Amino acid sequence: MLDSLAERAGNAIPIVPLGAEEFRAWLERQPARIKSWLRASGFKAAPGEVCLVPDAKGGPAQVLFGRDAADAWSWAALPAKLPAGTYAIRGRLDARAADWAALGWALAQYRFGRYKSKPAERGARLVWPRGADRARVSRILAAYGLVRDLVNTPAEEMGPAELAQAAAAVARRHRAQFRAIVGERLLAAGFPSVHRVGRASTRPPRLIELRWGPARAPRVTLVGKGVCFDSGGLDIKTSAQMKLMKKDMGGAAHALALGAMIMDARLRVRLRVLIPAVDNSISGNAMRPLDVIRARGRTVEIGNTDAEGRLILSDCLAEAAEEKPALLIDFATLTGAARTALGPELPALFTQDDALAAELLAAAGAEADPLWRLPLWAPYRKLLDSKVADVNSAPESPFAGAITAALFLREFVPEGTAWAHLDLYAWNAWARPGRPEGGEAMALRAIFRMLEGRYGAKK
Repeated sequence: MLDSLAERAGNAIPIVPLGAEEFRAWLERQPARIKSWLRASGFKAAPGEVCLVPDAKGGPAQVLFGRDAADAWSWAALPAKLPAGTYAIRGRLDARAADWAALGWALAQYRFGRYKSKPAERGARLVWPRGADRARVSRILAAYGLVRDLVNTPAEEMGPAELAQAAAAVARRHRAQFRAIVGERLLAAGFPSVHRVGRASTRPPRLIELRWGPARAPRVTLVGKGVCFDSGGLDIKTSAQMKLMKKDMGGAAHALALGAMIMDARLRVRLRVLIPAVDNSISGNAMRPLDVIRARGRTVEIGNTDAEGRLILSDCLAEAAEEKPALLIDFATLTGAARTALGPELPALFTQDDALAAELLAAAGAEADPLWRLPLWAPYRKLLDSKVADVNSAPESPFAGAITAALFLREFVPEGTAWAHLDLYAWNAWARPGRPEGGEAMALRAIFRMLEGRYGAKK
C-alpha cells in the first residue's frame, strides 16, 4: 500500500479538492473552455463527485474532487475512479486532512495477491500530500497490512507455527524479545486451558510472547485470541458457520499489529504481547462438553466446546495480571452475540473503568474508528454458575452472550486492574472505500491514539 504514495513528481496530474461553495468561486476564475466542459459534465462538487478535465490535446489536465470534510474516508473512494498515473493534491490541506488523504488513498490500494498467478496492476499513485505526517501514516498502513494479510491467509498456511513466525518477524524488526511455549510444555508453564483447547490438533498449540521497552516504564500488556481455525470442536459448527473461521485469529493479528505500532513509535512503555495460538479441532483427545479444566485460579466446566476463545484468553489474562500492568487490553473475535447486537463494523468494548472507557471512546471519535461500549452487567454473572466447578465457560441461556463471555474473562482479571476487552469481527463483510471485503483492522487507530496520548513523547 505504501508504494501507492509517491515522492514529488513534476508531471503529476493535479487534484483540486473543492467544496460546493469553493467550487462556485473557483469556476468564475476559469476560462470559457473549462466552464463549458463542466457545464456539459454536470459537475457540482457534490461530496465524492469526480471530474477529469482534459487539456487542449484531450489528455487529463486536472481532476476536480468534491471534498467531503465530514467523511474521513472520502479520499479512499478516489483512486478507483482515476486512470493509472501519478497525481498530486493542489493547495495545502490541514494536517488531519493531509493524513487522511494519504491514508485513505493507500488503504484503497490494498490487494491480497498471495495466491494470484499474476500480480495486480499498479493503480493510481498520489504524491505525498504536503503536511502529512509520513511516520504516522506509514505506521498505520503497516499495521493494517499486517492484520489484513494474516487474517486473509488460509488456515492451512496460518496455523499456530506460522502465527508464531509472524510474531517472531515483528520482534526481530523492532528488537523485541520473543519466545514460544509449545505443546506439553504449556502445562508446566501454567497454561492449561491453551493446552486443553489445542491438544486435539496435529499442529501443537503454543503461547507466543513478545517483550519490549525499559523495565521501569509503565507496563502495557496486549492479549490476542489466536484460534487459527475453529471447527467448534465436538460441538461442531455447521459448514456456513465454519467457512470464515480462518479469521478466528483476528484478535492475535490485532494485538501483534498494535504492538508493532507501539514499538515503531517508541512509546514510553514496557510492552508485553501474549498470543495463545491453537486450532480447535476434533480427535480422540478433544475436550468434551462438561469436562472440567483446572485453570489459572479457577476450575472451569466446559459448557460448549465452541466457546474455546475465552478459555485460551483466560490463561493469558491471569498471567498478565500477575505483573500488575498499568493497562491490559485483549482483542478477540469472541462472540456471534456481539455481531448480532452491533453488526460487523462496530467492535464491542467492555471495561469496568469509566475513565478508560471515556478515553477510548474519545479517541475512537477523533479517529473515525468506532467502538461501542457494552456493560459488564454484574447480575448476569449467575448465568456462569456451575454445579461442579467454580465457573461454567458457556451458559445455556440464549441471552446476553457477549456480556457473559466478557464476564467470564473478568473472572481472571483481579479487581482494580485497568482492563479493556474488545469483541470484534476482524472482517469486512462487504466492500467500502478503503475497506475491501476480507480481513480488517478495527479500533487500532483509536487505541493507539489513546496510548500515544498517555505514553507518547512529551512535547
